[in-house]
Amino acid sequence: MDRIYIKRLEVFAKHGVFPEENVLGQKFLISAVLHTDVRAAGKTDDLKKSIHYGEVSHMMKEYLEGHTFALLERAVETLAEKMLLEIPGLWEVELELEKPWAPIGLPLETVSVAIRRGWHRAYIALGSNMGQREEYLKMAVDRIGQIRGCQVERVSSFLSTAPYGGVEQDDFLNGCMQIRTLLTPRELLDALQGIEREAGRERKVHWGPRTLDLDIIFYDREVVDEEDLQIPHIEMQKRDFVLLPLREIAPYLRHPVTGKTVSEMAEELTQHYVM
Repeated sequence: MDRIYIKRLEVFAKHGVFPEENVLGQKFLISAVLHTDVRAAGKTDDLKKSIHYGEVSHMMKEYLEGHTFALLERAVETLAEKMLLEIPGLWEVELELEKPWAPIGLPLETVSVAIRRGWHRAYIALGSNMGQREEYLKMAVDRIGQIRGCQVERVSSFLSTAPYGGVEQDDFLNGCMQIRTLLTPRELLDALQGIEREAGRERKVHWGPRTLDLDIIFYDREVVDEEDLQIPHIEMQKRDFVLLPLREIAPYLRHPVTGKTVSEMAEELTQHYVM
């Protein structure tokens, strides 16, 4: 990914934990690295095909001078989110906010907080086998698209499948969706579980009936192994109700551990059933 640099832009803002800092204000320095694709601009000499660093500089200045935060961490976090949501073509941003006159009672050149934030691509499996199954899945797609920092990119068709796990229950309606998100895996999981609760999901029987089931299948190429969160989903390769709709929207997506594509995993599972 190409980069555009903005170094140590001066702003006069009112950030700090002390009340006088929020009233008197002081000088801050903001630096940014914008990760984007500048090839089209380089080939055409057309500014519209790049990110206008002058406009970005004014955006950062106006935001930092128009808000007051106790912490530098909060200032750069919210600024990064605003930039990623509002600047077309910006895939990732690095920000450093310096505070040269930090009131710590000691001589120092500056203190600063630097962060790196960007878009991630995630794949989510959807399932329901209670009530209005299709309406629950459509509601989930809609709610996920309403989460700040989430954008729905693709949604598979819905597939009716037999229940998995040996519990006697009605057939499921399943699908998969592709999103891009600013949320971490943990934040995304919490948001999805909130949507499940909104749909009346109750976790009483393992692999039992449910109004709505939302699982993170992939998150970039990350591997997460925590007690209540495994990415890639630990049993996805065994589930046709995940692989078939996922193959519809991302057939060549590769498993970060095995290296197999979704199409290859789906074909292997089909052959296993035939045998």
